[in-house]
Amino acid sequence: MTTDAVASPHPFRLDGRVALVTGAARGLGWCMAQALAQAGATVWLNGRDPALLDAAAQAIAPTLLQGAPPPRALPFDIADEAARARALARIEAEHGALHILVNNVGQRDRRPLEAFAPGDILRLLETNLVAPLLLARDAALRMPDGQRQPGLGGRIVNITSIAGPISRAGDAAYTVAKGGLDAATRALAAELGPRGITVNAVAPGYFATEANAAMVADADVAGWLARRTSLGRWGQPQEIAGAVVFLASGAASYITGQTLAVDGGYLAHF
Repeated sequence: MTTDAVASPHPFRLDGRVALVTGAARGLGWCMAQALAQAGATVWLNGRDPALLDAAAQAIAPTLLQGAPPPRALPFDIADEAARARALARIEAEHGALHILVNNVGQRDRRPLEAFAPGDILRLLETNLVAPLLLARDAALRMPDGQRQPGLGGRIVNITSIAGPISRAGDAAYTVAKGGLDAATRALAAELGPRGITVNAVAPGYFATEANAAMVADADVAGWLARRTSLGRWGQPQEIAGAVVFLASGAASYITGQTLAVDGGYLAHF
């Protein structure tokens, strides 16, 4: 049996699909949102600052083909249960369904574990693991059943990190959370698979984002990356986009429970 998605002459197009990208005001999240919109999806950009989100959405609009649906700002805190419910209800009310969720929100705090108060650890776990898991759960209820429409079911893409499968000193809380999100990806894939919803993850390596500006400007870090990664350089933010569009598209309709590292060969490089 061939599905409509696989048989399509444009399997990477997302026309008619509705996507929510969390943490989309800047950096990697903004690039993911832009790429999904350029592929034809109606994209809702999430963050906590309405002004930043409006500016981010306005910056994407001129890059789209004429007639493409403009991106929308949807400010809310994903850790707030009531706010999550209101946001998802708004998307469902306006579009009838949510097709794609990109769980990109993340927070990092590089300190030795003994320097953390218990509340600090819980906060990082809440932001990086618990809230994305709950948002995926709630979003899945609003996604189309891919068993009824083969290849056209919902898509959940979790943004984890190369800090999930590997670790280093001084980053324990983040590593635990991202490793947990990797495991959540597999667990959700198993649980939602019978409904035709795929769940995958993208694990970024070292990207030259605004948040990493000080490290990008450090010649020692550049030299270390040149030795440590197969491609020998920082990733550019737009280089994350293709992996997310692929996993959100019909081209990836038979892929679930997987984590795709976009890291310039960091994990593969001995």
